[in-house]
Amino acid sequence: MRAALVIILCLSGIAAGAQSNSSAAATAHIGKGYELVQDERFAEAAEEFRAALTLDPDAVNARYQLAICLFAMGEHDASRKEFERVCVVTRHDPKVEYYLARIDLLGGNPAAAIRRLVPLMAKPPFPDAAFYLGAAYLAKNDIEDAVNWLHKAAQSDPHDFRSHYRLARAFQQKGLHKEAEQEYALSTEMREHYNETARQSVACVQALRAKSAGASRDICNHLFDPNDPDKLTTLGMLYGKYGKYQEAIEPFTRAAKLDSESFEVYHNLGLTYFRLRRFAEARKPLEKAVRLRPDYFGSNALLGATLYSLKDDPSAYRTLEFAHQLKPDDADTTELLFRISIILANKSVAAADFPSGLKFLSTAASLRPGIAEVERRIAEVKRLGRLGP
Repeated sequence: MRAALVIILCLSGIAAGAQSNSSAAATAHIGKGYELVQDERFAEAAEEFRAALTLDPDAVNARYQLAICLFAMGEHDASRKEFERVCVVTRHDPKVEYYLARIDLLGGNPAAAIRRLVPLMAKPPFPDAAFYLGAAYLAKNDIEDAVNWLHKAAQSDPHDFRSHYRLARAFQQKGLHKEAEQEYALSTEMREHYNETARQSVACVQALRAKSAGASRDICNHLFDPNDPDKLTTLGMLYGKYGKYQEAIEPFTRAAKLDSESFEVYHNLGLTYFRLRRFAEARKPLEKAVRLRPDYFGSNALLGATLYSLKDDPSAYRTLEFAHQLKPDDADTTELLFRISIILANKSVAAADFPSGLKFLSTAASLRPGIAEVERRIAEVKRLGRLGP
């Protein structure tokens, strides 16, 4: 019964303690901002993060996301100011230093970029840190170090044509024309590979729209490269978009093994299992997605609905409560949180835990005000637990 309800509620469209009204409102703006970032609507997202900071100036995650939006919009001076403020609070978090280094590099200061990036390389915050360090050395005409780090970047991501292109330039500056031509050729090949993936994606979409199962599988499987997590993720998302959920499982599962820190992979794998009503299997990838992006509404809402279906009521309540804070106007999450609040209230009262029962009933009443049965139940629990008038 729960599973059917969850499918109806959630296919249409962590924990957090009690918060002040302003803090809860800030959380809602942050949640909306994350959704807009997901759609690459950075200007609108920036306004949401600014609104969150107006309500809660200490919301470090909002300031960090605002800095990223400004960076994506090319507003590098404004982005730097926000990152520097975050840097002080987080005591030079590696992710913040990485972005400040990229701003240094874009601003024509490769020496500053190098100073920031070198200490990060024992444990890089992002996979392409080696590429930007190599690019900084190249801009500084330190060719030996540029070649060293660009080689490492090319090894860590063999499909990134940028590393090979800059290696070619470095070799050319050293007078190693043969090596330069080899790298230019590799760069061209990688760029062609990227373009071919785009062509294969278009062909897959056309085949899926034609709804010929056998033909679409043959055409789409050109994207099935067991060694390329990006192509596998693209294939899984295309299958999901056209309702081929069972076919999407294998590419997402393989992509997760190749790229264990990809939010996109784990969110979509969990979503696919959820759509197939395989809730036990959906739980782990969705939990991983939430760990990777704690303030993203979509993953929190899906995880909460999954936990509800699995009857892990306390965990479902905590996750749905936070999802509701991220997006208070989402009707599906509000409905599920109301239902789980009633369930937990009944369990608490049955165990004579009247304060907890009252807490859950109060949550339900705030979600759907004016329901006579809920108000009557609150009065009854107060009387049984002698909790006030």
